[in-house]
Amino acid sequence: MKLSMIGLIVLLALVAAFAVQNPGIITVRFLHLTGATSLLVVIVAGFGAGVLGGWLAGLPGFFRRRSEAAAAARRILELEAEVVNLKGKSGGQTPSAPEGTT
Repeated sequence: MKLSMIGLIVLLALVAAFAVQNPGIITVRFLHLTGATSLLVVIVAGFGAGVLGGWLAGLPGFFRRRSEAAAAARRILELEAEVVNLKGKSGGQTPSAPEGTT
């Protein structure tokens, strides 16, 4: 976790340094829309869109892992209840090791 945080800080510092060193005004065109803005805004918006896209791409895996963890927790509870039930039927005694074995 710490390594990824350091990597993120370094990446943000590089993006900020690049953006600050390129302060020019540019014309941005998208489909039929046109506008003049700072290159800084374009760089930061592009970086933010990339971060958002990466986060959205990771959501399906997050929900799948969360669902699998919940199913595993339910299965553990079922198995624990089954163990308690089986111990109750056998009188609570656990089988001992045969003579001569360790």
